[in-house]
Amino acid sequence: MSRKIRLDAVLVQAVIAGALSFAHLHDIAVAAGQDGWKAWAYPISVDLLLVAAWRRLRILRAAGEPARAAWTWFAVALAASLGANVATAGLLDLNDVPAWLRILVAGWPALAFLGGTLLVHTPAQQATDTTPAPSAAPPADVALTRDMPAPAPVPAPEPAPVADPVPALPPAVQVPAALITQARKIADAHQASTGTAIDPDTLRTRLGVPGPMADAIAAQLA
Repeated sequence: MSRKIRLDAVLVQAVIAGALSFAHLHDIAVAAGQDGWKAWAYPISVDLLLVAAWRRLRILRAAGEPARAAWTWFAVALAASLGANVATAGLLDLNDVPAWLRILVAGWPALAFLGGTLLVHTPAQQATDTTPAPSAAPPADVALTRDMPAPAPVPAPEPAPVADPVPALPPAVQVPAALITQARKIADAHQASTGTAIDPDTLRTRLGVPGPMADAIAAQLA
């Protein structure tokens, strides 16, 4: 069966960006005096260090270990790649490269070798098992164990009776003094007009308060 190849826009974009960055690094290396195969080796070295630092960074973060060194080498490789891209944008005369850039390009192989070595050969911290190994049990006397009577089973203690939970009392409703005064005026007016004491439902309606608070106010007015 033939497999259909589907192009991914992100993959195509990554290939284009990688090719352009590769070409810029090659141009900088040529302008700095590196010709032939050496000029092509510089972009490979920069990209490999960038990928190695990123992979090491992901491994350290997944293991919960500090990744400061991996971040440092990732920043160094990214600065080399980004610097080459910016330098070839017309900000630098490639026909007259300054001495400091020639020094950086010439010293890059040693720097990249150091970074790659530290990233690859730095061991991850491994948790040591501090649990002591079980000691070997002494050999038991099989004959003596066979002749000894089996121990009588110990009866399990009876569970203590669980007392019925005491229902919690509802919390007392705090009624402001001003609301008591207003309720008393309403109750007096209701007593004068109807001749009967005001009930909690009427009091709750007149005051516009919840039922529990109306009951508490009615209890204080009684």
